[in-house]
Amino acid sequence: MIVFDLTCTHGHRFEGWFGSSDDFAKQQGKGLLLCPECGSAQVTKAPMAPAVPRKSNQQVERSSQALRAVEMDEPTQDLTSGELPPKVAKALEKLAEAQAEALKSSTWVGNRFAEESRAIHYGEKEATPIHGRASPDETRDLLEEGITVSPLLFPVVPPDEAN
Repeated sequence: MIVFDLTCTHGHRFEGWFGSSDDFAKQQGKGLLLCPECGSAQVTKAPMAPAVPRKSNQQVERSSQALRAVEMDEPTQDLTSGELPPKVAKALEKLAEAQAEALKSSTWVGNRFAEESRAIHYGEKEATPIHGRASPDETRDLLEEGITVSPLLFPVVPPDEAN
């Protein structure tokens, strides 16, 4: 997978994940890319700073906040310790609550997700919210057909596997 920074004609910037540069070009050519903020189909790659690795003999530059903390003998936030900053933990909690609320009105379709999504998209079934499982290939195929799907941010236990 490759991540591109994308932008629409209204200046909204967002991220898109693609299998390759060709996948991006195909989806763009078919008008499948939409700005999540305004719905514009005029989406292009935004300029990105290249990821240039540092030389092995270069020192790592520390942020001014980290330098001040070291100078004042204060502890710095270490995200590898398992502790999340309170604002991040609160944001994740709110996202989890929003997902749980959205799933209350959604039907679990399990491994039939791709099939059910197509049936809804092509008008063979009533348009209702669904969630389930789809392989990367199935997901790619759905997107190439113009069927909007998105991953859930947090794992969901299927109803038949719940206690």
